[in-house]
Amino acid sequence: MKSWFVRLMIASTGAVAGHAALAALPPPPKPIGIKPAPAPAPAAPLSAIAQYLNIDINAPARYASVTLPAYYDAQLLRSDNTPPNNRITDKGATLGRVLFWDKRLSVNDTVACATCHQPANGFSATTQFSKGYSGVSGTAHAMGLANIAFYRDGRMFWDRRAASVEAQATQPIQNTIEMGYDASNGGINALLVKMQGLPYYPELFKAVYGDAAITEQRIQLALAQFERSMISANSRWDQGYAKTYNAGLADKGLSLDVPGLTAQENTGRRLFMGGPNNGGIGCAGCHQPPTFALSPNSLSNGLDAGETRVFKSPSLKSLSPGQPMMHDGRFTTFEQVVSFYNLGVKNGPALDNRLKTQRGDPRVPNLSRTDQAALVAFLKTLDDPTLRIDTRFGNPFKQ
Repeated sequence: MKSWFVRLMIASTGAVAGHAALAALPPPPKPIGIKPAPAPAPAAPLSAIAQYLNIDINAPARYASVTLPAYYDAQLLRSDNTPPNNRITDKGATLGRVLFWDKRLSVNDTVACATCHQPANGFSATTQFSKGYSGVSGTAHAMGLANIAFYRDGRMFWDRRAASVEAQATQPIQNTIEMGYDASNGGINALLVKMQGLPYYPELFKAVYGDAAITEQRIQLALAQFERSMISANSRWDQGYAKTYNAGLADKGLSLDVPGLTAQENTGRRLFMGGPNNGGIGCAGCHQPPTFALSPNSLSNGLDAGETRVFKSPSLKSLSPGQPMMHDGRFTTFEQVVSFYNLGVKNGPALDNRLKTQRGDPRVPNLSRTDQAALVAFLKTLDDPTLRIDTRFGNPFKQ
């Protein structure tokens, strides 16, 4: 009995001791509270500009401050027809670029300014007459836009009916054939209402003008800035003349042979630059280098007998072979144009005196075939391929 009792007591004492030992252990650590990760903040909504356009209006391409050759000197820059209230700005020209390419500015969203004035074609068209929003063709060829800033007279269209680039800018939009916002379709006010509903325009106009108001005048100002920034100054002739330009010479070096041009091309250059009594045929008297924009006092070129109208012409820079030329696009090659001035000028009341003899008859240069070919070769040196591919003038819309 005693041994059994003793064993029971020992067991009981061990159990108590075991419980005491457990009681002496430190309590288990409290579970660490893990806070759930905060939900990510919703992404800022894309601006309408970013949704529709490949531009950054807050960091636009450079239009206002571009480097021009030295021969774009103070005298030449005085021929710039930019008005004091519409100097080119980077943001303003960027808005003009969007307007220029936007087909929504036509009644049925099918035609933009760029539809007819394509950069790849010298901001002109390869067809004689362009089709408007309804498929009907116009009656005048789409004029090239390169160097329009340097037509001192400032008037636009072939018939010079618009007083300025600004006044010209919205006339195609309101034309019955071209873009269709004539009176029967609500006029310019209908377009302004439409533009207010296009989400990128209020943002663009606010960025440029400080508020989102869309007006015809603001459209005109922006389009004119964009168009005047289309300067052609990197043709083969430009690259060569940059080396012979001399501000100290009376003609600033225009009569000197141009390096980089072939012998034939320099022969054509001499014919173009020289006056009728100085080894040339006087082309430069009207088409004035280095911009080759038309002299503001030029009259009719005698395309048709008895002509009373006076047409302006675009700069001869960036014309491409195969592109229709003259107001009605009747010529499609430089050879045809040279042949016309050589033998085909017709008399009329408006014929320019520079195309007349002292007796008042049309001048007939009677160039040889060799000289005609040389003149054609020179005209081709005025093409500026960099202007055709300059991304500042390309389509800004996301495809």
